[in-house]
Amino acid sequence: MQTVADIMTREVVSVKGSTTVREMAEIFDKMGFGSLPVVDEQGNLTGIVTASDLIEQGRPLHIPTVISLFDWVIPLESEHSLEKDLKRISAQTAVELASTEVVTITPEEPVSRAAEIMSSRKLHAIPVVEGKKVVGMVSRIDIIRAMNR
Repeated sequence: MQTVADIMTREVVSVKGSTTVREMAEIFDKMGFGSLPVVDEQGNLTGIVTASDLIEQGRPLHIPTVISLFDWVIPLESEHSLEKDLKRISAQTAVELASTEVVTITPEEPVSRAAEIMSSRKLHAIPVVEGKKVVGMVSRIDIIRAMNR
């Protein structure tokens, strides 16, 4: 049985929380990655930024729909949604843009588990961790290559 350790990419390109959006865009462009783990000074995983996160910055802000009834203005969507959109659109660094609820996997897990997670969660890559340390990345192409061996 193949494990994640057998197929993962070990030379992980990660970013710090202070990495700017422009710097991340350069990494995505030059390296062709779809996601970048965000790590602290000790190399512990703190979040993940995807190319989609950067693309979302360029979309127009959706102002919540409201209805006016008598002298009241009633929002039809939550204020939390607007606040979240504002933070993402105005983010300047990785820590401001990163998702902090990161799906991870360990090196000992079978490749089939990685495939299951990617399929069910619609992910293209998963950080591989030992404790909180990023030791690799496993992507869909890694799984496809493993099938070809």
